[in-house]
Amino acid sequence: MLEDRFGQPLSTDSDVAVGEYITGMDLLLSSNLGALEAVDTAISEDPDFALAHALRARALQMLTRLPEAKLAINRAVDLRTRATPREQAHIQVLVYLLDGRGSEAFMALRAHLANYPRDALPLSLALGVYGLIGFSGRLDLYEVQRDLLLQLAPHWGDDWWFNTYLGWSLVETGDCIAGAELLDASLVINPKNASAAHGRAHGYYEMGEAESGLQFIDTWLPSYDPASPLHCHLAWHATLFAFHLGDAERALSEYAQHIRPENAHSSPMFTMIDNAAFLWRALTYGHPLCTSDSQTVVDYTKEHFPDAGLAFLNIHIAMALAVSGDRDAMQRHLSQIGELVTQDKQPPGRVIATIAEGFDKYAAKDFSKSSELLSAALPELERIGGSHAQGDVVIDCLISAYLHSGDRAAAEAVLKQRSSSRACHLNQDWLDRLEATLGPV
Repeated sequence: MLEDRFGQPLSTDSDVAVGEYITGMDLLLSSNLGALEAVDTAISEDPDFALAHALRARALQMLTRLPEAKLAINRAVDLRTRATPREQAHIQVLVYLLDGRGSEAFMALRAHLANYPRDALPLSLALGVYGLIGFSGRLDLYEVQRDLLLQLAPHWGDDWWFNTYLGWSLVETGDCIAGAELLDASLVINPKNASAAHGRAHGYYEMGEAESGLQFIDTWLPSYDPASPLHCHLAWHATLFAFHLGDAERALSEYAQHIRPENAHSSPMFTMIDNAAFLWRALTYGHPLCTSDSQTVVDYTKEHFPDAGLAFLNIHIAMALAVSGDRDAMQRHLSQIGELVTQDKQPPGRVIATIAEGFDKYAAKDFSKSSELLSAALPELERIGGSHAQGDVVIDCLISAYLHSGDRAAAEAVLKQRSSSRACHLNQDWLDRLEATLGPV
């Protein structure tokens, strides 16, 4: 029986279909273009190849083409009687995912991995900041992901894809040196692995190596197609390094070239999150975007996300709307978040509403109330998901609110708490520069 790159048997007799399936899988797992085209070729070679239809469903989902993704997974379901038990279980995890049943998907995945620890596509659904674990609302989501990968590591050996996520999970849980070594090794094996480049950017960030991080992105990014999934986000990482080096001009230039909605080619959700996060950081760092740029982000947000939805997305919608001056839109968004929390449809719970309200108060220059709300949210900040670098936008906003309020002692206390364990480049020098930039309100 033919096998995939991970040694899993595949229910097809076509060598060409298997080759294209493997190519499509690797392109998807490395965040490169071409996965859908490769899997479509696999299906043309063997229309009854159930797992190819399942991979197609995931590729379409990543492109936010959800109606087509559901048609593809339904086709895989129709064909699964011809598939092995492993393939049937593989398909079922994707069924749960595409049906929005995240808890069931994760439970099915854990059971599946006990029998098939090297089944990469189902495992990938749990990983990263936008995976089943990242959106679970747990306080220990970074540790859960790391522990899952460490448990599976003996089955994987020196695999570039697996080591990408194991390395990144180690970075996010404080073992930055070991994590960076795995990410570097992954890039040696597959230099085009954008997922590893992304994880490595997080490594530079967490180790406080902003200058080296910016140099890394400047070296790696030019060979990555601007239409690829992570191009906009890697440019966003470059802006973080530039800001923390005190080079706001470079950060704003990077934004204009690669992140603005008209210049970004990632999915609407990724584009909106990166734009809103940059918009908010620029504001809280004392370098607000011009009115036309800010309005472009607000218009993009309203067009693609008119209603509250995923918790992590809701935080970023709040960032965009808070600076818009559209009080009705912001209050409507806060009301929708409250309703979703009441209906138990926001896994992180009330902390989502608290942070969104804190952003609203910051934009209204009620810095005392903003700091009160954001400070109350800090103990549960990790519930919102995202990486530590993404979560820092909340901490940075709190510090900025304290400085605006004239409470430098409180700002220093938050800064010291964070820099004692991570993000060491956000230190006293950064605070002094931030205070000088903000100036009088």
